[in-house]
Amino acid sequence: MLFCAVVVIVPLLPFLLFGLFLYRTLLACSLWFFWCPRGINTLLVYSRSPNWEDYIEQNIIPRLPVKTVVLNWSDRREWPWFSLAVRVFRHFGGSENFNPIVIVIRPFRMPLVYRFHGAFLDYKHGKSQPLHDLESELFSTLDKNLKV
Repeated sequence: MLFCAVVVIVPLLPFLLFGLFLYRTLLACSLWFFWCPRGINTLLVYSRSPNWEDYIEQNIIPRLPVKTVVLNWSDRREWPWFSLAVRVFRHFGGSENFNPIVIVIRPFRMPLVYRFHGAFLDYKHGKSQPLHDLESELFSTLDKNLKV
């Protein structure tokens, strides 16, 4: 049974990988052509978790570009599945440590992903340095992006 599955899947693997590459590229191109000309270069996804909601709303959102797209994970049942923001989050965010996350869109390059989940867990246990380091890296990247 396992042999039969391997015999069927292995020949299809190049097509699956090509399909994933094509989807990723088309998604990035959509961002470059629909968001970048409008000045949208940041996607923030977070939830109403007591571990980070207040911190994000007080310390991160005010420093993000004005045209940042924000999705609240707690409201995901209401998200339109065809939305570009949702597609970008689901593809580039992955399935682990994806909340909270900031995705920075850079013209003609793949987006940069900043995963804050681990840093907030450290912060909850009194270790603030990883969170501050990640914030510094994010805002440094955004400053460079805005100057280009």
